[in-house]
Parts: sequence; C-alpha cells; structure tokens
Amino acid sequence: MTVTDVRPGADASPDSGAVAPRQLLRIATAGSVDDGKSTLIGRLLHDTDSLPLDHLESVTDDDGVADLAALSDGLRAEREQGITIDVAYRFFSTPTRSYVLADTPGHERYTRNMFTGASNANVAILLVDARAGVLRQTRRHARIATLVGVDRLVATVNKMDIVDYDESRFRAVEAELVALGARLGTEILVIPIAAKPGDNVVHRSAAMPWYDGPTLLEHLEGIDLVAPAPVATELRLPVQWVSRPTAGERRRYTGRLSAGTLQVGDPVVALPSGSRSVVTALDTLDADRDVAVAPLSVSVELADDIDVARGDVLVSGRDGAHLPVLAREIDATVCWLGEQPVTVGDRVALKHTTTTVRATVQRIHSRLDPETLDESPSPTALSLNDIARVTLRTSAVVVTDDYVDNRDAGAFILVDEHTNDTVAAGIVEGARDSAGRDDSGAWTPSVLTADDRAARTGQRGAVLLVVDPVDAVAVSVAVEDALTSRGRNAYVLDGAALRGALDLPPDDRSAAVHLARVARLVADAGVVAVVPVGAADAGVLDAVRAEIDAAGIARHEVADTDAAIAALPPA
Repeated sequence: MTVTDVRPGADASPDSGAVAPRQLLRIATAGSVDDGKSTLIGRLLHDTDSLPLDHLESVTDDDGVADLAALSDGLRAEREQGITIDVAYRFFSTPTRSYVLADTPGHERYTRNMFTGASNANVAILLVDARAGVLRQTRRHARIATLVGVDRLVATVNKMDIVDYDESRFRAVEAELVALGARLGTEILVIPIAAKPGDNVVHRSAAMPWYDGPTLLEHLEGIDLVAPAPVATELRLPVQWVSRPTAGERRRYTGRLSAGTLQVGDPVVALPSGSRSVVTALDTLDADRDVAVAPLSVSVELADDIDVARGDVLVSGRDGAHLPVLAREIDATVCWLGEQPVTVGDRVALKHTTTTVRATVQRIHSRLDPETLDESPSPTALSLNDIARVTLRTSAVVVTDDYVDNRDAGAFILVDEHTNDTVAAGIVEGARDSAGRDDSGAWTPSVLTADDRAARTGQRGAVLLVVDPVDAVAVSVAVEDALTSRGRNAYVLDGAALRGALDLPPDDRSAAVHLARVARLVADAGVVAVVPVGAADAGVLDAVRAEIDAAGIARHEVADTDAAIAALPPA
C-alpha cells in the first residue's frame, strides 16, 4: 500500500502507470478535560476496525463492552488519573485514506502539548461537552490551531446522549462555536455526536434526525488535500551532516528537503555564506528517482569544495528564486513551555532546523488572553502555557522563512542553556537582518531607521573621511575633539588599531573595505565615524567611497577641523 504525504512540498504525484496513492491526513484533537476526547478516538479506532484483537480484548469487560477511552490512553499515569497527559499518535485507515491522529491533552497544565501536536496537522478536531459549551480551553486550543497554520477546524459537540439529543442545546453551542470561528477569522464546521454509543462519529445517528450534515468520518474523508506543486526555486535543504564517503571523493551534504526540488545540474547557493555551486550527484536511496522532492532526505555532491557546514542551508541559485531571510532579529509567536517565567533580556538557545544559536528576548509585545482572545500589550513576563508575540535577537545569522510560507523553516524551539530543557515553541512571523545585507545583497539598516534615531537622539550618523596626506590620524583626533565639544557624538576609527583587533587582511584595499563597513555600522547607529584615510591611492579610496555610498549614509571628505565643523554643524 502506498501512502502519500500531502504536507506542503510533499510529492503527491503518483508514478506513471502506478495505482493512485492514498492520501495521508494528519489530525490534531483538542478539548477540555472530560469532554470525551479519548472516548472519541477510541470510537474512531474501533469502528474503522483499526485495533489489534489483543488490544481490544485487553480493554473489554466480561459483558463484552470495550472501554473506549482506555484504547487511546497509553500511559499508566493517564489511565490512573483518567486524563490524557502526553501527545500520543494513533493510526487508523479506511479503504480510501490513511490517518495519523495526534491525541493532545485537554488539561490546562498541558496546553503546551497542543502546540506540538497541531504543528503538523492538516485538520483540528475540537471537542466540546454539550452540557458545558465553549470553555476557556476551547478558545485557547482553537487559537493555537490557527496560529500553527491549521486552516480546517471541525468542532464536535459531544455527549448529546446525556442531553437527550436536544437540538436546541446543540444549536446554542453551535452558535458559540460559529462566533469563535468568526473571532479567529476561520470557519468551524460543527457536528453533534455521542462518542460513547457512536452517534455521528463513523455511523450516522438515528437519534438525531434533525441533523442532516456529515458524520465526523464522512467529513474527514471528504477533505480535499492537494499538495502545492513542487517548485525548484523554493528549494530549502538544511544541512544536517557533512561527510566524505570514500577517499578521493568530494564531500557529501546530507539533510531533509523542507521545500522545493533538487536534481543534478541545479545551481545552488549555500547560506549564510552566499557561496555558489552546482549539484553534480544526488542520492535519495532510490535508484529510479532523478528528482528529489520535499520532504525526502537526500545526500548531494557539489562541483566546488565550498565551505558548507551543519546548520547551513542550500537554496536555489536559479534566477527568480525565492530566498529566505538571513535573520538576526525574529518576530515570533511563542508558547512558553518552561516552569520558570521569562522576562525581557533573558538568554536562551534557539534551535532552528539543523542549527542552534544563542538568542536574547529583546521584547515581549503582547500576551494572549485565553478568555477573550484579546492581546494584552507589554506584559512583564511569560509563564507556563502563555502564548505571546515576542522579538528575539540572535547571536548569529539564522536562515529562516515565515511560518506561513514554510512550516519547517519557520518553526523553532527555545532551550534553557543551563538545564537543556525545551522552554518554548515558536513560529516565525517576520525576520530581518538588523546589521547586514538583505536578500538581494543590498545593505539594510537596523530595526530603527535613521529617522527614528535622529528623532530620538537629535543626531544623524555620518562618515567623515580625513584625507590629510601628512598625519591623518592626528587630524582625525582633532576632528573628534572639535565635534564632541560642540555636542556631536563622534568616534575615530583608526585603521591600524582595527586591523589588529579584527584581524583584517593585510591587503590595503581589503582592509580599507572592511574599515568602511565598520564605519557605516557606526554611522547607522547615529554616530559620526571619523576615518583617517590619509594619502590612500585612488583605487582604495574609491572602494571605501563605494561601500559607504551603497549604504545611503552621508559621506564627507575633510582635511581639517574647520572643514569637518562646516560639514557637520552642532547637533
């Protein structure tokens, strides 16, 4: 039997002449404690004949009645407490489709597990007790599902048998759920069920003739899943392992494709370095496959021995390729999983695809109120199960996409560096390189614009090139003194000192270009960078000018303090 993964980027096309593959539907279930989620899952397994006989016999009493909840509660602690604690994955199938079902906990303490369980789901099933209606956890779980990209929500109003299959009660709960969907900007299909006797789960109920919609299984069977067409220009291959199979062969770069396609002859770019090469060999452990399609694991060989390491990402080198962001700052929504609260300034490790970098919580923008689904602005801290919008600043570049574009490249976890505990799961909603180049290679300013800084500090950054041919350093020091005494924030960038501190190349032209890049960073921060260039030859000076002008930063060439003061009047 062939099963097709229909996640974005998956290869949903059957081989020519082969039997059409069966689709694989991934489901996440959610609900409050005692809404009957475990019983519903047990009913699905039981009525689709997806249970081993020995498993069914182990939960069947002397009267032949199966304890449906025990079919899905696998942990001993779960059976003892009568609640689901961990995320468990159940499998069942019908003649037309296969299913993977993530059974997530309903207890508020384990809300974090819902974030994990829903992250790969195509559809979410929300359970609601017909007696209690929509609860706090219902809202929270529905919001988590929409946050992690689940765009199909179905709500089952359970225990209709306990309310005597009362249509008016169902309609009241249905109205609450429809209003919840409108609040979240999505449509929620509502189905009345009674999981214990099996009404409207797999088989249609004779006890609710007033309901003419689909049963739960009919709805799941009818969901149309079409994987997006695999596109070479969307390539994402996070490198997990670099190896040299045998002596004399080129290195192989191994990982799992998270988007796009790859084949021999494709041009690729290794990020974040930007090195380019061409694929010369491709191994998918499938001799008949010429093109690798996400989410296959592959091993590739490149034409050039470029510097590629674990954590780097191979992307398409074709014209018009969709490139990720080389990010140093990430705007994200996170679900806090740690027992200890987090505040602004706390440091964590950020694990993203195959790379791990240090990160700082730069800002907590807002926290979700699970009762109203409103955003509470500027909370002082995040506690267990809080869902919030934050900005993270990383110690190194992270090659990332927004989560809406790529679930793999747009998701991450945060890890406590001291305990190695996973303390948060997050999704990328925006990313930027706060001090570097954008996707096209053009210089980008940091998060605050030059206008922002000028409005706050009263000063706009600039670069002064001191061209005195005799003693440019001495003149530069005098210029710095003159400017600072007049209220300007200025700083001399001595090339010789920087060459030693930053281990710049000995070549004068290369060192000058590096110095110009440092100068524009300083200027972008709102400081006047004073750079002694002296009697540099025309080629070196032109290179320095080009680097600064590319950043759109004011540049002045002066030979003495009077010229500097004239170019930059007091702040």
